[in-house]
Amino acid sequence: MKSILLLLLSTSAMAADFDQALTLPKRTENLVFRDHLKANWLPDGKSFWYRVQTGPQAHEFVLIQADTGERKIAQSLKALGLPDSEALKSSIAEIELRKTTRTGEESGLKFINQLDADVDLFWINQQGEHIRYGGIRAGAEREQHTFDGHVWLITSRTGEHLAIIEAAPQSQTLIIDGKGISKETIEPKTSESDFKSPDGKSKVEVTQNFVFLNQRPLKLDSMRDFSGPALWAPDSSSFVVSRCKPVSQRQITTVDSSPKDQVQPKLKTINYTKPGDPVPKPDLLIVRPDGHYSMVDAALFENPFTESHHIDVTWSPDSSEFYFDYNQRGHQLYRILAADSKTGAGRIVVEESSKTFIDYTHKTWRHWLHATNELLWMSERNGWCHLYLYDIKTGKVKNQITHGAWPLREVLHVDDAKREIWFLASGLRKEEDPYHLHLCRVNFDGGGFQQLTQGDGNHHIEFSPQRDFFTDSYSRADLPPIHELRRSQDGSLVCELEKADASQLLAAGWTMPERFVAKGRDGQTDIHGILIKPSHFDPAKKYPVIEDIYAGPHSAFTPKDFSRLLTHHILAELGFIIVKLDGMGTNHRGKAFHDVCWKNLKDAGFPDRIAWITAAAQTRPWMDLTRVGIYGGSAGGQNAMRALLDHHDFYRVAVADCGCHDNRMDKIWWNEQWMGWPVDESYARSSNKDDAHKLQGRLLLIVGELDTNVDPATTTQVVGALQKAGKTFDFMPIIGTGHGAAETPYGSRLRMEFLVRHLHP
Repeated sequence: MKSILLLLLSTSAMAADFDQALTLPKRTENLVFRDHLKANWLPDGKSFWYRVQTGPQAHEFVLIQADTGERKIAQSLKALGLPDSEALKSSIAEIELRKTTRTGEESGLKFINQLDADVDLFWINQQGEHIRYGGIRAGAEREQHTFDGHVWLITSRTGEHLAIIEAAPQSQTLIIDGKGISKETIEPKTSESDFKSPDGKSKVEVTQNFVFLNQRPLKLDSMRDFSGPALWAPDSSSFVVSRCKPVSQRQITTVDSSPKDQVQPKLKTINYTKPGDPVPKPDLLIVRPDGHYSMVDAALFENPFTESHHIDVTWSPDSSEFYFDYNQRGHQLYRILAADSKTGAGRIVVEESSKTFIDYTHKTWRHWLHATNELLWMSERNGWCHLYLYDIKTGKVKNQITHGAWPLREVLHVDDAKREIWFLASGLRKEEDPYHLHLCRVNFDGGGFQQLTQGDGNHHIEFSPQRDFFTDSYSRADLPPIHELRRSQDGSLVCELEKADASQLLAAGWTMPERFVAKGRDGQTDIHGILIKPSHFDPAKKYPVIEDIYAGPHSAFTPKDFSRLLTHHILAELGFIIVKLDGMGTNHRGKAFHDVCWKNLKDAGFPDRIAWITAAAQTRPWMDLTRVGIYGGSAGGQNAMRALLDHHDFYRVAVADCGCHDNRMDKIWWNEQWMGWPVDESYARSSNKDDAHKLQGRLLLIVGELDTNVDPATTTQVVGALQKAGKTFDFMPIIGTGHGAAETPYGSRLRMEFLVRHLHP
């Protein structure tokens, strides 16, 4: 009887702890001030105004003279002598918070985050409570199941209210741009002028079976399977059209077990190409107005990686040739090709090759300089992402533009007349976090390189209309945002605009993340990460450690900007130390660092992660390394389970959500990029299903039954393999949910309960 009573008391206390932790989003909402501003430049191009939040329900307007830094502060635009139009009133109106008052028919929302920062998504329930539904990454999209009448709130990562939306009976697509939220603009249908030649004398239309020129079908030797649009030469002497034989399309089927409109389940089928599947092999025809045509010689692009039946081309201004990309399947050869517009003969303009992979989705930027027959090109050929200047006609490198043991991250602007490039780069200072972005400028010849931002943090830039000034907002995981105005000519500081105030956030019990650096597996390479402690932290106690893992090679994932990191802090409140870091195999640290992932996704940087956590604990005795857990979703789900297959001597508990547990089961474009083609034994070596018999420790598998991102069958196949191996584990499919099921309120609570139950904070 006594043991039962203790169990009841323990369960009750656990529920109370959970409830208290889950109030953290509400308790810490809207408590960071002066953290966000948007410069609204006036017609003179030399002055701008912005609105800044100064308290929970307070704000002020600031007018800045950019050439002097002089500032005026007022409580309204009118007081600054600026027009207070209805449009401005609408754009700066306070968000009137509402709560859900009804539940109508099943519906959906698709959010498109056009900001350069992550945002958080909350459902405001019938009691007015804010239920977090995870986040939407910068530049990413997110589909959310909902019901007509349900109210959703979008906030910045520091808690600023950005927008509120009440779901409608029909699904909606909504754009988050920092100005509220608006319905997606529908692209206009292709107009008739899009089919006409530049001289207006000819009109071409493309169907699958015919190419019509001035409404008459061309006789192209009975060729079929055309795809448009037709792309005309500038002088109207010819046009290019793609042709491609159909390929079989794999489909996956999910079961909506509990549809809202009927008792019986529904099958849902979507097209879904997986590694090793056949892909289209389009080729090109050059067609002249008289109906004669030439085939482009396909010898230089005979094995493309593409899911499209169409090839985009760029014409030279003199119409003598056109250019197109060739990404060879396997991602070890990438070319820009030129084709003669009369003969179809091809030649190589640019060629990249790698023994591992070419990161074609992030590092094949180009800018055409047709007036001088030059091309700006991005490449990792020397081990770091840099820019090169090419001679288009000869296909030769004229000069390398940027140099050094650091990566160029993004080109922001090219000034053709001044022959200057403005770009973001990281790793420029040895004493600073190598992931921090800084604004730089360089000349086409490689001279005049200058770093234009200075603060120790991750920088976000917005230029004035004439590009003679820029606002620089920078922060770190442990530094609230600082906003500056700088001159573009030399990066000199005009004035500090705002310095964020997070004192009320800290007073509410939120703890500042701690940055930490330790050597990786080689004893030389610095690995960067953060630690998060609970608000009730006591250095005399021992705390279990939980790692949030996502080792996708396409980027790096340790937060570099200041935000509330709610998922991490909610978990920490239950009595954990939360860590997040980027090991080898992730991006933005040079080719050698990145290449660790090639045909080796199971590595996931674990040797670096374990070394980092161990080093942190050496000077932090309150970290209990006998109780280490891990969780992750999608690629992070694959990683989390892999921890208990290969590293169960260190990690004891794992929660794997919607994992791509076998790379042969997941989408083609992401997996062939890192695992290569053809599908070989390396896929089996990284398969959690094939290694399921190695499981030791406590594992919870979560999956959304309607996942269309990662085939949910990859999780159920792992379940089958674990059962066959006689392993004990937990499995929870979440009904009516898609990708990211562990970020739903039920999935999130389940994850918390599992980690608490087995790590005993």
